[in-house]
Amino acid sequence: MKITSIILAAGKGTRMRSSLPKVLHPLAGKPMIWYLLQSARQVSTEVPVVVVGHEGKEVQNVVGDAARFVLQEPQLGTGHAVQMTESVLRDQTDLVLVCYADMPLLSPNIFQTMIEVQTQNSGPLTILTLVQEDSHGFGRIVRFPDGTVKAIVEEIAAIPEQLAIKETNVGVYCIRADWLWQALPRIPLSVKGEYFLTDLVGIAAADGGKVQAVVMQDAEEAIGINTRVHLAEAEAILRRRINRQWMEAGVTLINPEVTYIEPDVRIGRDTVIYPNTYLRGDTVIGENCRIGPDAILDGCRVGNGCRILASVLDRGSVLEDDVEMGPYCHLRKGAHLGSHVHLGNFGEVKNSYLAEGVKMGHFSYIGDATIGHNVNIGAGTITCNYDGEKKHKTEIGDDAFVGSDTLLVAPVKVGNRARTGAGAVVTHDVPDGVTVVGVPARPLVKKERSD
Repeated sequence: MKITSIILAAGKGTRMRSSLPKVLHPLAGKPMIWYLLQSARQVSTEVPVVVVGHEGKEVQNVVGDAARFVLQEPQLGTGHAVQMTESVLRDQTDLVLVCYADMPLLSPNIFQTMIEVQTQNSGPLTILTLVQEDSHGFGRIVRFPDGTVKAIVEEIAAIPEQLAIKETNVGVYCIRADWLWQALPRIPLSVKGEYFLTDLVGIAAADGGKVQAVVMQDAEEAIGINTRVHLAEAEAILRRRINRQWMEAGVTLINPEVTYIEPDVRIGRDTVIYPNTYLRGDTVIGENCRIGPDAILDGCRVGNGCRILASVLDRGSVLEDDVEMGPYCHLRKGAHLGSHVHLGNFGEVKNSYLAEGVKMGHFSYIGDATIGHNVNIGAGTITCNYDGEKKHKTEIGDDAFVGSDTLLVAPVKVGNRARTGAGAVVTHDVPDGVTVVGVPARPLVKKERSD
């Protein structure tokens, strides 16, 4: 059986008061529509179809090849939006699953249940409903005595008896495709001048076809986003879901309420995440790490047994096993720390490799450099890598000792076991085993004692 999801994303979202299309507003680091696409793709056999309208090109650019696109122009209601997909889907699918892009909390499980119910339904249509005390303005579900759905009555048109009904329409539909295409032209024009998908229920009932309903148990899934208040509510729910998933997988979150983990992050077991930590992008963290408090990791790789305290790791930075860093370190793009590297407070590394065992105390900047094994980098060391036009490389050999406040004026090489004195300004290469001091740095010459 061919199953295709239709995601309605043509609305302007005026209550968001934003120049950004509503469905592109981020939730936990992803555009809102991304979540619907993930759920839809898990239950569909065909590539989803997204109906766009307002700022449709921008939506299409963000979604890319994760979906096919149909333009609704002008925008004449939800029924009209689905009708726009007929040219793409007629005779190409058996079932369609229709949902709204501003309902990102819907799970693939609820979609799968609807598909299973509709597969067993002799009628053309299954809808999703929710029993709730506060209707939130949703249409009421009127049922026949046998439990099948008779109609969806919008709140504005409901009589007092219908307003007392607690079961409401969520706005998700699973529909037999061959029936859908002949039913859509029969949707009546509303007083608003639009064609509403909810009228399909009455059309199906008039045809003598049964309309089944799946009653959802988790009211949070039914949250639709129309304002930034709703956006914040959905964000909080998503973060709770993500954090619970990692705790159940063996990760300790000291305070989940103030821990922010995006969907693509991966964390090894027995890692502990301390409060006010932000894990973003496709960050990967190994086992037995201690991250935070107050750490920000964005698209980086962290090995096993690392300790990161109150530091920032930018996209593309890499830590091998057993690295210690912080507080207040900053790893920029291209920073790569070998195993057992130690970075003290206020250290910054950019586009550089620090080999195993490097000790970089504090208040130092290493940029465009290659640092050998077991090098000691004193406080206040700076690689002067930029001459105003180009970046230049610094190379430091194994077991070298760089004294405090050394300035390494690139391009420059410091040899194996070489040493620089405190405050040295190194403008020329330093051979293996040589100690240099002064400004500019020059080899240290020991004076012979005279009796």
